[in-house]
Amino acid sequence: MNITSTMVKQLRDKTGAGMMACKEALVDSDGDIEKAIDYLRKKGMSAATKRSSKAAKDGVITSYLHMGGKIGVLLELNCETDFVAKTDNFQILAKDLAMHIAASNPTYIRSSDVPEDVLEREKEIYRSQALAERKPEKIWDKIIEGKLKKYCEEVCLLNQKFIKDTEITVESLINDIIARTGENIIVRRFVRYQLGQSE
Repeated sequence: MNITSTMVKQLRDKTGAGMMACKEALVDSDGDIEKAIDYLRKKGMSAATKRSSKAAKDGVITSYLHMGGKIGVLLELNCETDFVAKTDNFQILAKDLAMHIAASNPTYIRSSDVPEDVLEREKEIYRSQALAERKPEKIWDKIIEGKLKKYCEEVCLLNQKFIKDTEITVESLINDIIARTGENIIVRRFVRYQLGQSE
């Protein structure tokens, strides 16, 4: 069976395992995603899932300046040990994330960080749009759910497409480094400054 890059990406998104491991699992499972997930779990390669409960209190604070100093980002990226914090993979990830934040301007880290009142306001807007477009009321919930997903892809760092490889999300990128380092990695916080922008 021909294993496509889309299939590999889908498995990476679900498991956080590395690309080669995902491809191997899909080949072994004849392209069946669920069997491939089981394969990775048996091999212990679904690293992100296992590591997520580990405390990540080490890491780095990194900065990135863009457009001749017109945009600046400060980012705290955490891992479990000082050893991993000093590795090239981790340092490059921190710089890439800071650059991504400068370019993509996320508001939140993850979708669970979006305040309930903001979600409710968005839902009300989508409901009004569905009404104005004369969509059948029975499909409103599905429309709202789809638009909320799209909204989170725009404003939440982990849900955004990574600017250097739009085939993957930022979360997939982090999960790949988790799989490589064997440590939990967390974006703790970030701040993005833009010259002349009011609070």
